[in-house]
Amino acid sequence: MRRILFLLFTALSALLPNLAQAAWWQPDWAYRKPITIDAGPQAAAIGGDAGRTPVLVRLHTGNFSFEGVSDTGADLRFVAADDKTVLNHQIEQFDPLLGMALVWVDMPALSEAAPQQIWMYYGNPKAPASGNGQLSFDPDYTLVYHFAETGAPARDTTAYGNHAQTTTVTAEGTVIGRGAMLGNAPLMLPASPSLAVAAGGSFTFSVWVRPETLGASQVVYSRRDGAGELTLGIDQGVPFVQVNGQRSKPGQPIQAGQWSHLAVTADGQAVNLLVGGRTAATLAVALPALNTPAAVGAAADGQALAPFVGAIDEVRISKVARRDALMLADAVSQGAESRLTVFGPDEQQAGKSHFGYILAAMPLDAWIVVAILGLMMVVSWAIMIGKGRSYGAMSRANAAFMGYFRETAGAPLDSLARGNKVPAEVQADSSLWRLYEVAVDEMRRRQARGYDLNAVSVATIGAIRAAMDGVMVRENERMSKRMNWLSTTIEGAPYVGLFGTVIGIMLVFVVAAMAGAVDINSVAPGMAAALLCTAAGLGVAIPALFGYNWLASRSDAIGADMAVFVDEFSTRLAEEQGEGRGQMLRGA
Repeated sequence: MRRILFLLFTALSALLPNLAQAAWWQPDWAYRKPITIDAGPQAAAIGGDAGRTPVLVRLHTGNFSFEGVSDTGADLRFVAADDKTVLNHQIEQFDPLLGMALVWVDMPALSEAAPQQIWMYYGNPKAPASGNGQLSFDPDYTLVYHFAETGAPARDTTAYGNHAQTTTVTAEGTVIGRGAMLGNAPLMLPASPSLAVAAGGSFTFSVWVRPETLGASQVVYSRRDGAGELTLGIDQGVPFVQVNGQRSKPGQPIQAGQWSHLAVTADGQAVNLLVGGRTAATLAVALPALNTPAAVGAAADGQALAPFVGAIDEVRISKVARRDALMLADAVSQGAESRLTVFGPDEQQAGKSHFGYILAAMPLDAWIVVAILGLMMVVSWAIMIGKGRSYGAMSRANAAFMGYFRETAGAPLDSLARGNKVPAEVQADSSLWRLYEVAVDEMRRRQARGYDLNAVSVATIGAIRAAMDGVMVRENERMSKRMNWLSTTIEGAPYVGLFGTVIGIMLVFVVAAMAGAVDINSVAPGMAAALLCTAAGLGVAIPALFGYNWLASRSDAIGADMAVFVDEFSTRLAEEQGEGRGQMLRGA
C-alpha cells in the first residue's frame, strides 16, 4: 500500500504542475516570469492612453534570481499575454554579478483601462541576442541617449544615428543606470535632418535632471536658429520654457540633489512644460524653424544664460508631440519608485515548486548558512542514529543478561563467568555484564590473595561495590559521549539561522534601495529566501531536541538498570555468604 501511495503521489506531483501551467511560448526556454503592467488609478495612474510606450523593466535580486539566464541576457524574450506575440526590447544594462539589469520593453498600447500581463522568458543557452533599440522605440523618436557608454560620446539608440558630438563625464548610479555630468562642457547634439524642426512643427524633448545647485537661468536644453529660439531651463529651482524670448510663468519647483523629470512638447499651437510628467506651464506660441545644432547643459550662441551644473539621464527627442499620459508614464515608471511594473513568481517549464523558487532566490551568504546548518544536521542525525542503535542493543543485551543472572539464583555468583553461559554478543553489548565481570574479577582477585569468600566482610562488599560503581560511571560517560554536540545543535542552530536571516534581509533592503524598487513583489522573494535560513535552523534544532530528550530518557533508564543491578548483586553476595551477612549485621 505504501508503494502504491508513493507512486500515486509521484505521478500527481509530475502531472499537476503541467496541468496548471498553460501554454508555453517555445519549449527551448526553460523559465518564464510574469510581469504585470498596471497603469490604472491604483498603480501608475497615468490618467489616459499613452499609446505605444517603451517601458523600463528593472531586474534586481529582490525580484529576479539571475539563475538560469545567460550572462549577457541574450536569452531574454518578452512575450505578450497571448504567449505568441514577441515584444521588442533593448538591454541597457545587464550584470548578473551585481544582480541588476535594465531592459526597455516596447509595449504596443499602454492604457489605464486594465492591467496588462507580459511574460519574460529566459533559460536558453543557445538563444542569440535579440535586443534592438531601433525596434524598441517607435520611429517618431529621433534621438534616445541611455548614456550606457563610458569614455565615449553618447550613442543614439534609434535608427537615425544622432550620436552626440561631445564626450561627457560619466555619472554612475543615476536614476536609470549611468548618466552624464554637466557643468564644464555641454552635450552637443548634431544638426541632422531628422532633428530639424519646421516652423509650427511638432516636437518633444524629455530628460531626467539632478541639479547640484539652484542658480539663476540655468540652461538644460537650448537651440537657436537666427531669431528663432527654444530653451528649457531652471531659474532658482523653477523650471521654465522660453520661445523667441517669451518665457513661461513660474510653475512647480524642483529640488537640488534630487532627480526630476522635465519635458517640453509642442503641437504647432502651444508649447507645454511638464515637470514630473504633469503640465506645469503653457506658452500659446508655435515653434520657429530650428535647423542648427542643439546644446544640452549650456546656452546657444547669443544667449546670456548660465550653464546647468549637475547630472542628467535618459535624453529623448521626438518629432511629434507626445501624449501627456506617455510623459506621465515615463516619469512614474523610470524613477526610483516605479508603480507601473509588478513582478510575479518565476515558472519552470518542467514544473517547479514554490520552495524551488525560494531556493533560486537565495544569495551566496544564505547558502553558506544553510551549508553550515546542513553539516550540523548531518552530524546530529548521525549521533542520534548511532546512539539510538547503541542504546537499543545495550537494553536488549541487559535484558538478556538479567535473564541469565536470575536463572543462577541458587548457584555461586561467579557461575555465569564459567563455561561461556552468556553468549558473546550479549557480553559485547551489555553494560550489566561489564559490571558483573568486574565484580567477579574482584572476588577472584581476593580469593587469589587467600581471602575466604565464604566470609565476606562489609569492607569486601564495599570494595566490590566501589569497583562496580567505577565501571558504572565509565559506562555513563560512554553513553553521554557526543551528547554535548546535540545540546549545542539545539541551542546554536536557531541562532545560526537567525544570523543568516538578518544578513539576508539587510541585503534585500540594500539592493532594493540601489535598484529603486520598494514594492512587495520586489522584496518578497529575497525576504522569503532570508527567512528560509531561520526555518532551516529550526528544522535542524527541533529534531535534535526530540532526539536528545529521547536518548536522555533511554540513557537514564540504562543507568537506573545498572544502579539496580549493583544493589541486587551486593544483596545476593551478602545473602549467599552466611558469615559475611553476620559480619555485616555485627558491623552495623
